[in-house]
Amino acid sequence: MRILYLSVHDVLEYDELKLFTELGHECFSHGAYARPHLGSSYRHPLHEMPIDPDFADLVDRYSKYNLHPEMIEDKDVIIVMHDPSIITKNWEKMKHKRVIWRSIGQSSPEVERKLRPYREQGMEIVRYSPRESQIPEYIGEDAMIRFYKDPDEYGGWEGSKNQIMTISQCMKKNWIGSNYNLFHIACRGLPVKLFGPGNEDAPESGGMLTYEQMKQELRENRSFFYTGTRITSYTLGFIEAFMTGIPIVSVSEFQGNHPLLKQRTFEVHEIIENGKEGFVFDSVLELRDSLNQLLYNDQLAKEISKNARAKAIQIFGKQKIKEQWKEYLSN
Repeated sequence: MRILYLSVHDVLEYDELKLFTELGHECFSHGAYARPHLGSSYRHPLHEMPIDPDFADLVDRYSKYNLHPEMIEDKDVIIVMHDPSIITKNWEKMKHKRVIWRSIGQSSPEVERKLRPYREQGMEIVRYSPRESQIPEYIGEDAMIRFYKDPDEYGGWEGSKNQIMTISQCMKKNWIGSNYNLFHIACRGLPVKLFGPGNEDAPESGGMLTYEQMKQELRENRSFFYTGTRITSYTLGFIEAFMTGIPIVSVSEFQGNHPLLKQRTFEVHEIIENGKEGFVFDSVLELRDSLNQLLYNDQLAKEISKNARAKAIQIFGKQKIKEQWKEYLSN
């Protein structure tokens, strides 16, 4: 099968193109992997993907909001990552193909409304979380297939660095969406590093990490403080931490959902069993106490790590998600 993949997120693009290619599909990306042998600034090259210079030249010349017909006509399936404008601006060109809208946790009532007419005309929907059914004006799904991580790549937590970590973009600037104030107060006086771009103005900033450095930090740090990125159900960063086995302390349902929106899509409190696979609280005092426990109780941290990794493989393991995509795409 020849798949045209329209991306708005480099890391998810890498993960899903890798999976589809391993399933035997021929993939062409309008995104960071238009030239897959070059890779992206966040992930490795995908040497398994075909190199098509003509397609890449079309990507350079035509935006994903104005696809050239030649990019569409020889494809069997078009997978659109989240952005409804890609659908609305190209629908007449691609409606005769199998079009799949892939949710990534950024949908809202407005997005659902925009996509309803295309859903009624046959556009398929693959959701990434069952909690998306809580979005007002939800327009349904054909499948729910989660994001994934490879247990062979993420693992080996050792906790040798007595430090709390998190990974987030522009956390202080996006303070409501990322719970920066809660993070800052809960970690005050504790050893903590905030990794990721745009955090230079935060006192906890640890700077940028390469892909390999990120995996090393996940293995070495003692715990991971997950503050969510409202309105997402969960993020790729959460899965990477969960799969590595670094003990997670996370906000729960109240702090995980956006205070100004009606949708209740946050899911982490339903994934982690509190006290067994991590800690999930909304109270700053309980979050801080959990972080302290993991810093100084080796046995507790090891037990949480073992249980968390087992749960992560069960829910987000690559082989499970691969089988789900294989079955869905073959229908």
